[in-house]
Amino acid sequence: MGFDALKSFITVAYDEYAACTPEDPPSCFAILLGRIGGDLFDITSIEFATNVRGSDPVAMEEFFQNIEPCFGTAYRNSRRGFWCSPQDLLRIHRQAEHDGVDVLGSIHLHPDWHHIGPAAERGLKISESPTPMDRYMFDNSRYPVNMICYLESITGPASAALAAWGPPPEGDAEAPCPRITLRFKAA
Repeated sequence: MGFDALKSFITVAYDEYAACTPEDPPSCFAILLGRIGGDLFDITSIEFATNVRGSDPVAMEEFFQNIEPCFGTAYRNSRRGFWCSPQDLLRIHRQAEHDGVDVLGSIHLHPDWHHIGPAAERGLKISESPTPMDRYMFDNSRYPVNMICYLESITGPASAALAAWGPPPEGDAEAPCPRITLRFKAA
């Protein structure tokens, strides 16, 4: 992954993080674009997308029927979780095809919600590792690369940790998501 793509994501993620409140969690999501070469995924750029989690009827129904019963009432908050705008996803896929690159996956923000979120949610430790909800999404999207950017601000300015994960093996409800090694390249 190039530093420029990563820097653009972290800048937007930090702005979201700085503006959040316990009632209004930060939301930052982007699609990863690049090329596949054997066992390597060369991420060349990212495209940000709009979250329609709280406005799209299909997304709202999915969260009401499946997400909340499985992953808890915290997902009643329409800023918890991400549902990519279908228009944005179509635009991104068309742009990727035009540019001769592949849609490789996604990157999203995990804040240190166990420190800055509501008191009732402070028992859950969040990090750059997938939550059960992330595993569910990675399993359903089947993107080969799923990155999590964890922002934490305990003793000063926010710091970031980044990890990448593959989808869990199909048909194994208990298997963890495999970790993918990250390497960064200069522009």
